[in-house]
Amino acid sequence: MMHAYDETYVEKARTALGRMLDFAVYDMKFELPAYWNLFLTSGVARRFGEGDFTLTVGKSGIEIAYTVLDESGLCVRRITPCHTRNRSEEYWTGWALAWYQWEKALPFQAITCLVPIEEIQQLYSPYHEMDIRQFADRMDEKCREAQKNTRLKQMRMRAGYSQQKLADMAGIPLRTLQQYEQKQKNINKVRAEYVIRLSQVLGCGTDELIEYW
Repeated sequence: MMHAYDETYVEKARTALGRMLDFAVYDMKFELPAYWNLFLTSGVARRFGEGDFTLTVGKSGIEIAYTVLDESGLCVRRITPCHTRNRSEEYWTGWALAWYQWEKALPFQAITCLVPIEEIQQLYSPYHEMDIRQFADRMDEKCREAQKNTRLKQMRMRAGYSQQKLADMAGIPLRTLQQYEQKQKNINKVRAEYVIRLSQVLGCGTDELIEYW
């Protein structure tokens, strides 16, 4: 499996993201969803998720927390961290999510669009006492439940094509296309030729049709 970045940096990244959320909530007094939205929209989430060395290894969680605010155009007075409980629910949320994002090699935004950050926090009990892979399995389940439409169907609807029209344009049997959209057949395991044809008609990359959950 292709991961988001080199495994050498995962533990440091997990610690940094956990501390960032802990500091943002307990010291800077942000609500978790509000701060997470800043993290996503600032561009810091994208860079972190791609393994930007200056963030995942080069900054502490507190430094990243301020980077998010700076990139968001918010002027906030620097304060001395007071909260030292590094195993808060917020810390665990960042710590666990950093591993899941690395393991899936997906943008943070794609993950928390399906499972909001506050829902991930609610998994703290009992998953903070379990192996991280059990948390990942539960996240996979929640993502599948939330993603009602396959990525193929989303792309088709965005393009404004009926199933019949897309099948005709791509030269693929209509029933086969329907089976992909209904997950009766796994599009990740189909002939590469079919995926290439679909991506060409839909004007997207082949990777945008792959299902992650």
